[in-house]
Amino acid sequence: MTVVSCSIDERYVNPLFEVFDGGDLILSSYRDVEDDLTTMQVFLADPADAPRAAEALSAAGRIVGIDLSPTVGTIPDEDWKLAYRKHFKTDVVSPRLAIVPEWELAAFRPAPGQKALVLDPGMAFGTGQHATTRACLNFIDRLAAENPARDFLDVGCGSGILAIAAALEGFRSVAGFDIDPDAVQNSKENAERNRLSIPFFRGDLSGSSRLADVVPLSPSEKFAADVVAANVLGPILVRFAREIAALVRPGGRLILSGILEEVYPEVHDAYSALGFKELESELVGEWRTGLFCRP
Repeated sequence: MTVVSCSIDERYVNPLFEVFDGGDLILSSYRDVEDDLTTMQVFLADPADAPRAAEALSAAGRIVGIDLSPTVGTIPDEDWKLAYRKHFKTDVVSPRLAIVPEWELAAFRPAPGQKALVLDPGMAFGTGQHATTRACLNFIDRLAAENPARDFLDVGCGSGILAIAAALEGFRSVAGFDIDPDAVQNSKENAERNRLSIPFFRGDLSGSSRLADVVPLSPSEKFAADVVAANVLGPILVRFAREIAALVRPGGRLILSGILEEVYPEVHDAYSALGFKELESELVGEWRTGLFCRP
């Protein structure tokens, strides 16, 4: 198995996933707990694809403002099959929720009332380990404990992990959307893995897409929910502040994440100008996640 890889600072992981365009190539990542750097990897069955993968990584780096020098190596096929297992273990989010890799499910012993969110951590993103995902899960867990009799909408669903967590924790109605068809498919597969039926669909906040299977979400009031989570990039949250705000029902809660600490004031001001009040925020590493309320 051929692998193209590079190491980057943790702050650039989410942005790199957002802009990586490798066609049929899948970008993955892992972070060693003893290292400050995250390794980005593209695994290839055909070594001839290595130059294309390296250029896709380098191009993504240029977009987010970092200079990458991907390296090409090989690992035994058996190591590839087991590669993710040493980096992903059962992760207890709270007494109510745990993220469990499929291969550890048989041995998992949940605490009373605790749900297992089952994922295949070989997915490219959305395993729950990133700071932004973890902060969102913390807020979802607390909101569910407070009052699960609410609707939940996942904006930019990715792997579907946030919507799946909301469904497992008892929210009465859950849905999610993403502009990326691969993300929508990924979310559907993970929902099935958890024996859940969650409507995931392709949605476009800008309303500019003309593709038949893309739902225009501008104006978006008809898709409004009581709790909305948007774990995307800070600049996107600012650009589509009005569209995202319209997804939150009056009195509802809005979780905003994917925001570098230095960008957070801009995001905060954009939603404050629309009448939202920050209830609290959580800083994990260099990423801040905010919980807001719509009057």
